[in-house]
Parts: sequence; C-alpha cells; structure tokens
Amino acid sequence: MDAVAAIGLAGLLLVKEAGVPIPIPGDLLVIGAGVATAGDPAAALIVLLLILVSGYVGGGAQFIVARGALRRPLISLLTRFGVPLARIDALAERLRRGGARGVAIARATPGVRVPAIAASGVAELPMRSFAPGLVAGNTFFVGAHFVLGFAVGLPAVAFIQSAAPALAVGAFVALALLGLVGWVLIRRRRRSTAAAAESAYGDWSDAACPACLAVALIADRRRQVTP
Repeated sequence: MDAVAAIGLAGLLLVKEAGVPIPIPGDLLVIGAGVATAGDPAAALIVLLLILVSGYVGGGAQFIVARGALRRPLISLLTRFGVPLARIDALAERLRRGGARGVAIARATPGVRVPAIAASGVAELPMRSFAPGLVAGNTFFVGAHFVLGFAVGLPAVAFIQSAAPALAVGAFVALALLGLVGWVLIRRRRRSTAAAAESAYGDWSDAACPACLAVALIADRRRQVTP
C-alpha cells in the first residue's frame, strides 16, 4: 500500500468515525489494508497506527459534537441512515452505568459500535471516561480486523494478481453484499419490524466481515436461549 492510498483510507475512516454515514463497510476496508501490507511488517505497523489515530480523532470529534449544540442534527442524521433513536437512548443509559468499560465494550462489539459514540454524547459522559473506552475498544476491533487481513494477505494478494481485476473487485462486492444480507436476516430474526430491518444497514456499513456476522449470530442465539 503506497502512502497516498494509506492517507486516503485513513481520511475516509476518520470521516466515518466522525459520524458521517458513508455506506461502505469499515471493517472490510481495514481488512483490505492488512492484506495490502502483508509481507511488510514495518509498513503494516505504520498503516495500522495511521488508521487507529484517524479513528481516535474522528470518534473524539463525533463525541464532542454529540455533547454540544450539534447533538440533534447528528442524531437526526444517524436515525435517517438506519440507527433508531430508541436504540441510541437505550445504549446511552447503559453507557452511563458502564463508563469507560462500557464504551470499550460497545466500540468492540459488531452492530453496537456504530451508535456508541453518539450515545456516549447523549449520556454526557465525561471525556476522562469516554476517551480511554474509545481507545481500548477501537484498538481491539480495528486491530483484530487488520491482523486478520495481514495474516491472510499473501494468499489473497496472489489471488488478486493471478485473477482478473474485475474478479477481485467482484469478490469484494460479493462479500459486502453477503454481510448486508446477513445483518438484515439477523435483525429480522430479533424483531420482525421495519425499523429493525432498516437498522441493519447502519450495522452493515461498519461490520460486514464473516467474523462479525458469526459473533452477531452467537449473541443472537444466546439472547433467545436466556429467559
């Protein structure tokens, strides 16, 4: 991955973390960055740090906005793009009780991490509670996806080089669409309402990899088993 691509990716992720609902799966972008730096540990470390810092900065900016005068426009924007207001309010109540630990868990959990920053602002958490949680949660979630991409990178790069470019792009699109279908099915299993299906689009834009879908399915089954 060259410097321009790395900076562009970091900028895109910063904008997403700042609360702009760009409908591109963030975890697949991070996995792709890991794939692109496979075989070059030094470059991988630099790119990972760049991605992490962009997430911290973007998430911090969204938190400040969510706590300030732009709280209503930000929440309105999130709800318009598939994150129900009731979900933000419920998460805000949990974060008030959980503090930094609650923020870290939320930011590391597929399907919950998208509204977690806005919910932290709604909950009016102090920065001393929010910032450590953001750093811990983002580092775990983003780092795990990047390492996954780095680990499978060499075989993936060999595939891309041997296949036609259109085939490689098609594989990425197919994986993203698979994630979208998975999230919609998961949400409809939980609640067969239109709002539930719409919220899946917001989840998919940030958690579309197979591992995230597996985590969500396991959590969903545990909820159904637990009385």
